[in-house]
Amino acid sequence: MNGIRTNAAAVMLGVSPNTLRSWERRYGFPRPLRSPGGHRNYALAEIEALKNTLAETHNVSSAISLAKERGEGPSSAARLALAFGAFDEQRADRLLEESLALRSFERTIEEILLPAVQAHESKEHVSAEYEFSWRYATGWLSALKRLAPPASRAEGVLIFDASASGELDALHAQAFELVLRRAGLRTLGLTPAIEANRLGRALRALEPCAIVLTGQHAALDAIGRVVYAVRSTNQDAVVFDYRSAVRDTGASTVRRLGDAPIAARDALLARLDASSGAVQAPVLKAAVRSRRG
Repeated sequence: MNGIRTNAAAVMLGVSPNTLRSWERRYGFPRPLRSPGGHRNYALAEIEALKNTLAETHNVSSAISLAKERGEGPSSAARLALAFGAFDEQRADRLLEESLALRSFERTIEEILLPAVQAHESKEHVSAEYEFSWRYATGWLSALKRLAPPASRAEGVLIFDASASGELDALHAQAFELVLRRAGLRTLGLTPAIEANRLGRALRALEPCAIVLTGQHAALDAIGRVVYAVRSTNQDAVVFDYRSAVRDTGASTVRRLGDAPIAARDALLARLDASSGAVQAPVLKAAVRSRRG
């Protein structure tokens, strides 16, 4: 979890840890997150903002009011995590809007939204803060998906998502599909619940040239059936792995896309462009020979 502990924050402000905690209770600022062990974690940007306003005003209430008014600098994953921790949907909306004024949709997703949700993730339990942030994020991504422009490329990509609802991997799969759509690709997301022999209509509609495997809950035989079904309609369909859905044995022909949506998108597009060039080259050569003849 990002942030600094109470003692470090108190040292930066020149006060005791007890004083800092009293400000939190009285003024609601600065607002710490809680680690899985219950420790306070303060956003460095908030502490720095308060330090500056204290130096200007020499009055605690005025300094805190001024720090709130000015904001805590550019939107960040730490600030969004704080909004999630306070169950403050309006503040989360505002922070994401601020980010979109400075960053692309893709960078906002990768650098702000996903890390803010992950800040509340715990391997031991699911907290209310994590569930709130996960549900907020999936709703936000769904709204952006509906606003994505029409496909500008012919290629179709089938995303075989074997993650469970509420998992961070599920959010990454949703984010990755949105990033691909914004790159102009046609996409379709399906789950292991779809039987391979029921895929016919979907495959004919999408005509996928790539399959992306993601999530941790698909058996290898289920993956094999889906890949076989796709390749029965397109033998050249390329299989990719996003976020280690398939264990790397060293002998697999599955192409790894990594763990982050932007780099994964770039790697997939580069492979599709290379394949397209390889297919078009013989056609162009044949056309040239025909003209010469």
